[in-house]
Amino acid sequence: MRLEQEIEEQAGERQHVNGSPQKRLAGKVAVVTGSSRGIGKAIAKALAAEGAIMGVHYCRGREGADELAAEFERNGNRVGVFQADVAKPEECHRLIEQVSKQLGPVDILVNNAGINRDKSLRKMSAVEWDEVIQTNLSSVFHCTKAALEPMVVRNWGRIINVASIIGQTGAFGQANYAAAKAGVIAFTKSVAQELAKFGITVNAICPGFVDTDMIAGMPPAARDAVKGRIPLGRFGDADEVARLVRFLCTEGDWITGAQLNINGGQYM
Repeated sequence: MRLEQEIEEQAGERQHVNGSPQKRLAGKVAVVTGSSRGIGKAIAKALAAEGAIMGVHYCRGREGADELAAEFERNGNRVGVFQADVAKPEECHRLIEQVSKQLGPVDILVNNAGINRDKSLRKMSAVEWDEVIQTNLSSVFHCTKAALEPMVVRNWGRIINVASIIGQTGAFGQANYAAAKAGVIAFTKSVAQELAKFGITVNAICPGFVDTDMIAGMPPAARDAVKGRIPLGRFGDADEVARLVRFLCTEGDWITGAQLNINGGQYM
């Protein structure tokens, strides 16, 4: 009986006085890098549904970002669209500066933007190595650095870094990608220790094979081979990853420094 009462009380706390659902991220400014498509888009939608003020970021192809922003505006969210090549440190800082000027200081930063340049090490060029390291790893440092001080002042912040199962297992032809994502995990653990005293949580999520454009472009035989290595027998959905990010932002107050696997059991 006591448990039932607690559940009812918690449900009551999520209601406005007029009876409409309380949006748990109302007033919080969130930036999701690479949010015009794929997993980033799903994450942005999940945060916007909780009332977040959204900074939609893209590098190339503004149309998708504008469409997403228009959807948020129709649903009553404040939103801005921002272009930046996060492989370039100065553009990471410009991105966060522009979001802060237009929408307010960043409360939630999701470092999601990433690329792949798959090639065996013997064939990989220094340019292909650098492109992936700069976009997938260095951008996490620069965007976090740019957003950090206002979070410290407010004694609250949520930083979620999108790593990968490949950063845990490695993969043939992905030395650059694996190194970057492993670096993201180690960066997360170190920064979480530094920022905990300021009420800022820092976590890494490690998706497995999620059904995005990259998976859709794989030959059927390769898709089947990958799926056969997943104990749950299917690819993930971007919305499933987004729900994990939403949980960390809304209910994960005592979770920091974690690497959270979401991979159908492929890596445990």
